[in-house]
Amino acid sequence: MTHLQVNLSENRMRRQKVLRRALSHRSFVIGFVGVGIVLLLAILAPLVTWHDPYAQSIIDRRLPPIWYGWFWDDPLATWNHPLGTDQLGRDYWSRLVYGGRISLFIGLTATLVSGLIGTTLGILAGYFGGRTDMVISFLITTRLTMPVILVALATVALFNSSLMVVTLVLGLLLWDRFAVVTRSATMQVRSMEYVTAAKSIGSSTPRILLTEILPNIAAPLIVIATIEMATAILYEAALSFLGLGVQPPLPSWGLVLAQAKDDIFFAPWMITLPGIALFVLLLSINLLGDGVRDLTSPEGR
Repeated sequence: MTHLQVNLSENRMRRQKVLRRALSHRSFVIGFVGVGIVLLLAILAPLVTWHDPYAQSIIDRRLPPIWYGWFWDDPLATWNHPLGTDQLGRDYWSRLVYGGRISLFIGLTATLVSGLIGTTLGILAGYFGGRTDMVISFLITTRLTMPVILVALATVALFNSSLMVVTLVLGLLLWDRFAVVTRSATMQVRSMEYVTAAKSIGSSTPRILLTEILPNIAAPLIVIATIEMATAILYEAALSFLGLGVQPPLPSWGLVLAQAKDDIFFAPWMITLPGIALFVLLLSINLLGDGVRDLTSPEGR
């Protein structure tokens, strides 16, 4: 057996071992399946829905979900609207599926923006130390003194709320965890032998930061990314519920909850279904983050 074949065999065995460990981790599997289902539905939204999420029908207002026909023989419950309709006659299944698109878009984009800002500041503070660390630590402390929801409310109210404004505001407010974790991790690895070796052969500072330090602190950053994604989705839902987030007619889950609060006693499914969808998505993201943390931690390898 050649040296190449030995390496390929070892890599295959290593991948199989990682896959077995991942499949045996309950939190990771549950979180991955939950996020995967929501993501798949969001991507295939035009194929898995048969009603326009914006189409209104006054005749079909507040139709009950299909299980009302199973348990209470309600003749208005049909498979044409399996999850019923809202106060304007819009199909609830379509609203929830397309709302998942908005939640995932906001979560991913806000996490990308905050991750870029926080990781850049943290890695600079941790690597250079001294005055650079002092200035960036001051910025982190300043950010931590600002209540996110109040600042987001004021900013969104000032610049008029829209999908992009809400996403950018959340991204610019949720970078502190990335900065703190990156700073701490960079301080731990900057004196490692591979960093010293890169310096000794004349590697530039950007090359050392991007190719030596950043890949070796990626594991905790992935965990922080899942936490911040769930936080961004929750904040967006809160802003939309208060009327300062995503604006109608976009089917944001927070906005759907806000529009259904007046019907909580007459059509409880209208507020229960988006609440369950939001709970499942946030729980799945957090479980996925916990699983990634366990699978990538040194003591879990």
